[in-house]
Amino acid sequence: MTDTPIRLLLADDHPVVRAGLRAVLETEPGLEVVAEAATAEDAVTRATQGDIDVVLMDLQFGQGMTGAQATAAITARPGAPHVLVVTTYDTDADVLPAIEAGATGYLLKDAPPEDLAAAVRAAATGRTTLAPAVGDRLMHRLREPHAALTLREIEVLTLVAGGLSNQAIGARLYLTEGTVKSHLARIYTKLDVDSRTAAVATATQLGLIRR
Repeated sequence: MTDTPIRLLLADDHPVVRAGLRAVLETEPGLEVVAEAATAEDAVTRATQGDIDVVLMDLQFGQGMTGAQATAAITARPGAPHVLVVTTYDTDADVLPAIEAGATGYLLKDAPPEDLAAAVRAAATGRTTLAPAVGDRLMHRLREPHAALTLREIEVLTLVAGGLSNQAIGARLYLTEGTVKSHLARIYTKLDVDSRTAAVATATQLGLIRR
């Protein structure tokens, strides 16, 4: 057993959230907050300095890189710290990119303090902790893969929800307009709908995209 504390980096663009996380975690034995980052870019830079074991990462920052992109950049390096996502969002549009980016765990910000501390300790050893809602969502995808939207389909539908045309979506995602239409056709089939409006409404209701 070692007495070396688990060293933490708090990455969130809200100072109040960082202060709250710090207040909770610094009361826990064996945990030490050594740095904070207000942007995803700063989190990536700070995580490379060799003195961080776990990064607590938000997903949405005001400008620039997202939390999922920062997670991918951090975890791509040899010997990188583990990343525990701590966010308010639990839609597929948020969960899937974070998991694919290499996040070790995924918690919601309303998690009890004891669950947060336990998730940090688990992440430090490479073990996964998922918020119950997130775990249920991933299990549903495994049980019913035919009905689950792919990450690309979620991206397309999120842009549809934002009011973009097929042409604009293609330009944003570097796809042909025909490919966008193909994605939409598969989305309609999976969601059992026949229009863009119905697809957005159904996906929002199911928690697949965030409005």
